[in-house]
Amino acid sequence: MITHPTQQRALRGHRPQRVSQRVAATGEYVARLSERLTDRDRWLARMLYEHKVLTTHQITEIAHPSPRAANARLLQLYKWRLVDRFQPFITSGSAPMHYVLDVAGATVLAREDGLDPRHLNYKHERAIGIAHSLHLAHTVGTNGFFTALIAHSRQPGVAGELTTWWSESRCRRHFGDIVLPDGYGRWHEQRTEFEWFLEFDLATERPDRVAAKLPRYAQLAAATGITTPVLIWVPTARRETHVRQALATSLGVLDGPELVPVATATADFNARPSAACWQPLNPQQPNAGERLRLAELNSAWPHLPPLSPTSSPTTTTGNGTSTDLLPPSPLAPRPTLRRPRR
Repeated sequence: MITHPTQQRALRGHRPQRVSQRVAATGEYVARLSERLTDRDRWLARMLYEHKVLTTHQITEIAHPSPRAANARLLQLYKWRLVDRFQPFITSGSAPMHYVLDVAGATVLAREDGLDPRHLNYKHERAIGIAHSLHLAHTVGTNGFFTALIAHSRQPGVAGELTTWWSESRCRRHFGDIVLPDGYGRWHEQRTEFEWFLEFDLATERPDRVAAKLPRYAQLAAATGITTPVLIWVPTARRETHVRQALATSLGVLDGPELVPVATATADFNARPSAACWQPLNPQQPNAGERLRLAELNSAWPHLPPLSPTSSPTTTTGNGTSTDLLPPSPLAPRPTLRRPRR
């Protein structure tokens, strides 16, 4: 017979104390919080607004010198309700902590951009609700593709850097009436600019469904007069072979296949996306050709005009709203020395 059952509260893990959502959204609290935030904290909040969710590992890759430094700062930002967090369940081991924007972070961003927080396209329930989304793995994987590029550019002696990173949501607002890419990026290396749309493949749909997206990219290029390469990242070499065959078939029936330059890469190579892992697609020989670095892909399509470093992707087909926040720079601000508070 159990005479002294364990109290329910004793079964709960420790949770750091946090202010309530109501208090965190007030102007008084945000004003006090702003004195404690660094440029990197504000940048991270903007990145989470743009890209929805980032893991501890991804945040460390793009903004911190070590996991210990990242965890220490993220814990403080969590207590201040600049960010919220969750840890998905996996069948073996433990998943990393996933971070999303919290109410104080959204209010800070709105005030910085001169917007009324009530008009900002943000709801905490929707932000934290991604924890139960069927697209969580896809979103995290897509973001990991770009954070790997940023991490590479942070290494000493590396000449290239990711200069633009648009999320799926931003691409949807600007191009969603024609195509729905998983992201848009631009890479700068030694006076070379290369831009692309990303299709991040998890092998959850048939190869012919992946290939069926190419006519829409051709339609976008014809409508805007701008030809943008499409890069397709697949999980395995076997999957890449099947996808490339389907892509070659789709390109072969297009009136203007030159409007859709395509290259594929596979995670089987265990290479960063900037490395020599990209194989441009030749419809006549879909599984032949050498692998090129990201910065070398321009040479595979000599008909593409050179890009200007100051140009930006066209938005003539978009329906962006006036309450859109500006897309953040992919590179975190350099840390600055702060004067001790008296």
